[in-house]
Amino acid sequence: MTQQNAGLIDPDNLSDWVPGKVLCESKGLAWKDVSQRTYRYHGQDVEIPPMDAFMIVQYRKGSTPMDREFDGHWTRTKCAPGHFSLLSRSMQSHWNWTEGLIVSHLYLTDGLMTRVARDVQGQDVKQVVLHDVLQGADPVVNHIADQLTSEAASRGPAGSLYAEALSVQLAVHLLRNYASFETRPAPGLAGLSQSDLNRLEDYIEAHLAEPLALDDLADMLGIGVWTLNRHLRASVGKSAYAFVQGKRVDRACAMLREPHRALKDISAACGYSDQAHMTRSFRKAIGVTPGQYRKGL
Repeated sequence: MTQQNAGLIDPDNLSDWVPGKVLCESKGLAWKDVSQRTYRYHGQDVEIPPMDAFMIVQYRKGSTPMDREFDGHWTRTKCAPGHFSLLSRSMQSHWNWTEGLIVSHLYLTDGLMTRVARDVQGQDVKQVVLHDVLQGADPVVNHIADQLTSEAASRGPAGSLYAEALSVQLAVHLLRNYASFETRPAPGLAGLSQSDLNRLEDYIEAHLAEPLALDDLADMLGIGVWTLNRHLRASVGKSAYAFVQGKRVDRACAMLREPHRALKDISAACGYSDQAHMTRSFRKAIGVTPGQYRKGL
């Protein structure tokens, strides 16, 4: 444990203070800076020590009266599906509810939140504190929570890049709408220069068969992930995640023109976890399966 995190509990140890049955989790999926765990809880009265991550609680099944003490203040409300709660990093809290619940927890690291905050604001950010939200209703938060929970439940080995992209999107939304500091409008961006776009494409092509992280793409250009997304949208109309996925499909299309190349070899060369993953992604992008595409050549 680092000096900065001394005295803070890890999300993996949360069940020591809040016992519940784990229904699914992202542990073992190599997600970066975000993790997920779905719990089934009975009603309980618990105190949670300060955590080393920001926590989003999405209520999925069941409804209950909910009392929470946060930063010295008690809030009483009722939580049900469609609601979410926020718990800021390194804040002690006390929760009391009476009915059974199924909830999805998302944990965002301090490193992610501060990096994205610096990137969005264009200035140094020493600390991020999220608002006291016990009963929030936000379609963006719920949609991203649904996607991350689905990824964790499916245990897809190639979902780390998708999870990273979703975590950055969630961090930006939380910072814009639920953070304790004011944001400054970022200056307009003209997009990537042609040389930087060429460098990015060359890097992706050279590493397409490997797991690719958005942080690595951004670091290669000396910018942050949020800035990379904004530059790419200005240049090519796509996010970094969609840009990489497009390169995978482009390579698959080219390799499918080689009639004797096995589909499983093509999927590996394009960075898909397996042939089924390639088929799903290919059909979503092109409208047909790889086999149908090959037959139509």
